[in-house]
Amino acid sequence: MWTATKRPYRRGPPPPGTGYVRRGPAPAPATDDAAKPRASTAPVPLRKPVFTTIDKLRPQTHGHTLTARVLSARTVLDKQSPHLGRTRVAECLVGDHTGTILVTARNGQIDLVKPDTTVIFRNAKIDMFKGTMRLAVDKWGRIEVTEAADFKVKEDNNMSLVEYELVDVAEEED
Repeated sequence: MWTATKRPYRRGPPPPGTGYVRRGPAPAPATDDAAKPRASTAPVPLRKPVFTTIDKLRPQTHGHTLTARVLSARTVLDKQSPHLGRTRVAECLVGDHTGTILVTARNGQIDLVKPDTTVIFRNAKIDMFKGTMRLAVDKWGRIEVTEAADFKVKEDNNMSLVEYELVDVAEEED
């Protein structure tokens, strides 16, 4: 049978021997300085993006920023749903001077990735589909159309044709 015990509400540190441990530094004691506003409320300056190339992309990675030229676009799904509205998915082959990769574009992104345009993928991630890599941009990323790039696309290095296999590695016990 369960019995209820009433505990009084307490403020301050937990009683000794409870098993709780404080995380981080102890709060500063209250002084007259607590009423003063914080010294720095200026916004943090943004960092410059670090651009990568297609040949450096690896499975299950994220946060990539790269510039690529769209070579082809093919619609793979165009479906009307009474609950979700229209859903569109397209596979686009994009490339730079190091190789090519397939991009999964969804809904409004399809209008941006037209053939023969140059786009910048910001905060893109690598999704795996049937053991192959696909570049994707979710709600945290962005696709921007930019002026034509001056590189020649290396079409013989398609990173989406490389198959990967997920392997469990068992740790050895000593």
